[in-house]
Amino acid sequence: MKIVSHAMLPLALLGLGVAFYDSYAIYNGQTLWCPPPINGCNEVASSPYARIFGLPVGYFGVVYYLYMFCLLALLAFDLFSPALRFAAIAYSALGVCFSFYFMYLQISFIHAFCIYCLVSAVTTLLLLISALSLMPSAARTMPVART
Repeated sequence: MKIVSHAMLPLALLGLGVAFYDSYAIYNGQTLWCPPPINGCNEVASSPYARIFGLPVGYFGVVYYLYMFCLLALLAFDLFSPALRFAAIAYSALGVCFSFYFMYLQISFIHAFCIYCLVSAVTTLLLLISALSLMPSAARTMPVART
């Protein structure tokens, strides 16, 4: 169980790096580097769906992954905290919902794919799966109250 919680930290750092690169490039007006065969990064980044409240989606990704990293660091120190485990599940589930929504927009409206969005979606899904895997194992190792 401790291995799972520690493995989640690099996932959050990967997501943070991807979101930071995307945000940095957009903030500085640079084009995103897109590896072939998925080369629609700049189409996605320049679409009207790439902003929420006037801010690029990548900015929200930076905040999401930074918060997730801090949450997971706390969870690594207090693995049996129900509040931290619940927060990790809830926050990663929220991230998965947004990732699915952004994938839907890319498929249905933008008709282009961004590799950074795909990496972020997979990373967020892995974070959710990892967070969910903490629940049953933590419940099995918790002491049982005797009556």
